[in-house]
Amino acid sequence: MHVAKGFAFVLAAFLMCVADPVRSDDAPPGGDAHASLSIRIAYLGKTYVEAEPLSLIDKIYTDKGIQGARVGITEDNMTGRLIGQNYALVEAIIPEGDDLEPKALELLKSGVSLIVADLEPADLLAVADLPEARDAIILSIRSSDVRLRNEDCRQNVFHIPPDWAMRADALAQFLIWKQWRKWALISGERPKDKDYAAAMRRAAVRFGGKIVGEKTYAYVAGSRRTDTGHQQIQKQMPLLTQGLGDADVIIVADVEESFGDYLLFNTYEPRPVAGTHGLTAVSWHRSYEESAATQMQNRFERKTGRIMTERDYSAWLAVRTFGEAVTRTNSAEPGVLRSYLMSDKFEVAGFKSQGMNFRRWDRQLRQPILLAGPRALVSISPQDGFLHPKYLTDTLGYDEPESKCRQRN
Repeated sequence: MHVAKGFAFVLAAFLMCVADPVRSDDAPPGGDAHASLSIRIAYLGKTYVEAEPLSLIDKIYTDKGIQGARVGITEDNMTGRLIGQNYALVEAIIPEGDDLEPKALELLKSGVSLIVADLEPADLLAVADLPEARDAIILSIRSSDVRLRNEDCRQNVFHIPPDWAMRADALAQFLIWKQWRKWALISGERPKDKDYAAAMRRAAVRFGGKIVGEKTYAYVAGSRRTDTGHQQIQKQMPLLTQGLGDADVIIVADVEESFGDYLLFNTYEPRPVAGTHGLTAVSWHRSYEESAATQMQNRFERKTGRIMTERDYSAWLAVRTFGEAVTRTNSAEPGVLRSYLMSDKFEVAGFKSQGMNFRRWDRQLRQPILLAGPRALVSISPQDGFLHPKYLTDTLGYDEPESKCRQRN
């Protein structure tokens, strides 16, 4: 009876913390008086110019990522204060035109070796290749570039968001499960668009899909803010989608937000749209509410006043990854933490019904991928029937025999 009452008390206290967790910036300047281990986590980023969303319904947020990290550090401290650990988030976000190296060196020389990197590939590699960063642990939260997990992989860089290959495979599995095997592919002209299109071609070969037609978007769409913008779009999109063969679905690769939203209901033949628009493969989505994700969504909105974006989720998960590793090892030493992150013992919870861990061959976080429409969750990949001898999530992206990463220690 006493044990039951004690458990009920602890559970009630925990639920109160979850409902209104202590903020990390509420801690005294010197940290928790009882803490025996202090951990500093750097958030290193740039204020890159980002494409505006096509739909005016989508708000423009200038604080993607960092808000997720702030919520994550709060949750790290909720646990840490119970076991003598104190976490601090060092925020370092510089203008896009500034040189990143001095700030990175400043962080590294001050003893910060745990870094959440909100950086594009070139900047990420520049930081990772600094001699001072050799023993650091860098969790990348921004880029889905496949090359960062293959030819350009680095021993000190781990990847939180799924890459283009994982996203394409997640979508392809669902299309094959639906028996929609014939795809028409429309791609933008920018580098990220081409990378996603290449991933979809690979997925077609891998899972038995067939690309029956391809086009590149080359129109200059009328402004949606003019009186005739919708009329121009209504005429352009049927022309763009005409002559693509007998496709079951149109796949759009428009990462840079040039035209993708305009395809919905404007195709020449009535076809579903998937890819970067329509049915999308993402690590997080506002409509997702399974596995207690609703509580995470609500908690984030209470703290920030807005929805949790995919980059916010990646940043939150990165900070929680560091917190989980420190908690389990009771160490802040990068060597100890790296060994643990690369081991079979490591798992981090991410509201996806299973613990997630890193692939040894490319340091990519294994994870289920959400397939979501504009307003609702449609499915979650891996799909039923796609099997793997070890991890079902390794059916998404580059498996170990396919990997071109050679830095595996």
